[in-house]
Amino acid sequence: MDKFEKLTGIAAPLPLVNIDTDMIIPKQFLKTIKRSGLGVNLFDEMRYDRQGNEIEDFVLNKPQYRETEILVAGDNFGCGSSREHAPWALKDFGIKAVISTSFADIFFNNCFKNGILPIVLPQEAVDTLMKDAEKGSNARMVVDLEEQTVTTSDGESFSFEVDPFKKHCLLNGLDDIGLSLEKVSSIDSYEEKASQARPWV
Repeated sequence: MDKFEKLTGIAAPLPLVNIDTDMIIPKQFLKTIKRSGLGVNLFDEMRYDRQGNEIEDFVLNKPQYRETEILVAGDNFGCGSSREHAPWALKDFGIKAVISTSFADIFFNNCFKNGILPIVLPQEAVDTLMKDAEKGSNARMVVDLEEQTVTTSDGESFSFEVDPFKKHCLLNGLDDIGLSLEKVSSIDSYEEKASQARPWV
C-alpha cells in the first residue's frame, strides 16, 4: 500500500447525501476479487447511460475533473452493504481522500485498509470545500495527514481528527498484511519456541 503523507490534487464536488456502496460500485461488478480494474465502473449508473455512453453532466465525466484525487461529498457517504469493492473502485479511479460530514462505519474503516483517507468535517467546512471544488481543475486542495489539515485553493485551512493508529498505518503504507510483516521476527521467534515445546504438533 502506498504511503499517504501530503496530497495536493483536484477535488470534485458530489453534493449528494446517502451515497451508498451500490451507487459507488453496482453489484454486477462484485464478481472480481482483484483490487484493480474497478475504477472504470465507479459510480457506473451515474456516469453512463444504458448504451454505455458517458453522461456529460456527471462531475467525473467533465474534463476538469477527470484527474480527481479528492472527493467532497454529502452526508452519510458509503452507507449500504459492506462491500470492500467500494474503496477499491475509488482507489483504482485515483481518489485518495474523501471528505464528508459523516461516513458509514464499515466503509470508513475499509478506506483506511485500502489507502484512502476519509475525512470528517463539520457541515460549514464541507460547504466551503464544496464551493472550492466547484472551481474545477484550477483549484487544488491540499490534504496534509501529518498536520491533519485540509486547505482550500485560497489558503483557508480546516483541521480534522484521525485515529492515531489509522494515521500511523496510512503514513507508513501499512495494510493488514504490512502490519503483520512488521511483527515477522516476533512471529518467527514464537513459532520456533512453540515448535521446540511441542514438536509433535
